Amino acid sequence: MDEAIRLPQIMVVDDDQDTVAILARHLQREGFVPIEANSGAQCLKLVHENEVDVILLDLMMPEMDGFQVVKALKDDPVTAEIPIIMITARDDLDARAEGMRLGVSDFLAKPVFRRQLASRVRAQLEVVETARNATAAMDRLEAARKHRAQ
Repeated sequence: MDEAIRLPQIMVVDDDQDTVAILARHLQREGFVPIEANSGAQCLKLVHENEVDVILLDLMMPEMDGFQVVKALKDDPVTAEIPIIMITARDDLDARAEGMRLGVSDFLAKPVFRRQLASRVRAQLEVVETARNATAAMDRLEAARKHRAQ
């Protein structure tokens, strides 16, 4: 029996429910499975309950802003490697610099267009897949080296 193909799961985090709904609809149309969160705290909870491949994260949210969420995600070994695309109306150099310092993978300025969103998400998925392939190749080389040394 063929193994079912797992569609990439993309978490959308924004305090504006309309933005979450629009981005989720864009993602579905592009063949992704959206996971919706309306706050940083909800993101941090749901990311441990789902197999999240990429996080789309709003910068300006009440209580816990996007930078605080990024820091919490990157400080947790379980979530540290998940690519984060920061989505913000505040598209300035200081915000980008701070995001990059914290580990944000990419930025998108609001309003976000479907094709642009899909392209950026796919690019992050490719980066993750390339890293996995490189790690697997290194593991095989190390195993072969150890086998020869015996």
